[in-house]
Amino acid sequence: MEAPQTTALFWGEDPYLLRLAARGWLEQLGVRATEVDGREWRGGETADLATPSLWGEPRALMVVNCQALPEAGAKEVRSYVEAPSPVAVCALTLVSRARSAPPLAKAVQAAGGVVRQVVLKRQDLTKWVLERATVRGAAVTPQGAAALVATLGEDPSVLDQSVEQLAAAFPGRPVGAEEVRLQFRGLGDQQVWGLCDQGFTGRLGEALVTLRSLLEARDDPLLILGGIASRIRDLLKVRSLPERMPPAEAARAAGLRFDWQVRRYREQARRFQDVQELVDLHTMVVEADRALKGGAGGEFLLPAIVAAMAGERKARLGVPIRVSR
Repeated sequence: MEAPQTTALFWGEDPYLLRLAARGWLEQLGVRATEVDGREWRGGETADLATPSLWGEPRALMVVNCQALPEAGAKEVRSYVEAPSPVAVCALTLVSRARSAPPLAKAVQAAGGVVRQVVLKRQDLTKWVLERATVRGAAVTPQGAAALVATLGEDPSVLDQSVEQLAAAFPGRPVGAEEVRLQFRGLGDQQVWGLCDQGFTGRLGEALVTLRSLLEARDDPLLILGGIASRIRDLLKVRSLPERMPPAEAARAAGLRFDWQVRRYREQARRFQDVQELVDLHTMVVEADRALKGGAGGEFLLPAIVAAMAGERKARLGVPIRVSR
């Protein structure tokens, strides 16, 4: 009987999908892994895999964001996958937009490990939502899944957590397009959430298009600004917590609902070199709030805020930014 593969690398564009795939693989093996983010690598993490467990269960490690490993960490991980422990399990995720497998994949394959590219095409989103609904215990219909994608967009992490919301809101009931509409009728709030996500990950073009959609729908600029201010405060809370604090614990400390929010907000906060930049951005939002209440137009003020969120450090209030497709 062939021995099970104990090392795996999952690579692709979406960090959330990669984490899901890695966790699914670990669950199939019946192991629970210690999770480490490549950006928080301290050194020696793979050493524990060679140490027998006190209770006899296999040691397991999941390293996410291997593309962000420091040089010493990348060497340590590569050395391990080239000669993995036969009694331990190691799952790796690596974010890459390349069409071909990353160099680390060759080392994993050469040692007999698993390498999988994780891709979710746009046309497969509805099917994926239905699969996640089965996992979450939600009776979502194809029409409901299509409505969810149309309402909330294409971000897998948002869709997955929304499916969880639907499972809690409609236990044991079929969830169609109408149920989705009822649950997420505050579409403006969802779009502001998406606007913040796009802005704080540097996707300025997408963020400006979303902003334009909100303004054309006559959403209150003060409500949009309030959503942005709320996200900045969340980023400041997460930034103030120790990097090595487990996501679930950090979520409770920051007053967030989900541990995935902590991971996402940590990534967004890291785009700012220091806390003062986030504080300055919040000050900019406060100034914009005063200007809006004083009669200034949101179509001029909000694009400058969004540009600053996306990393345009020279963005200033009163400087119109063309919002176009």
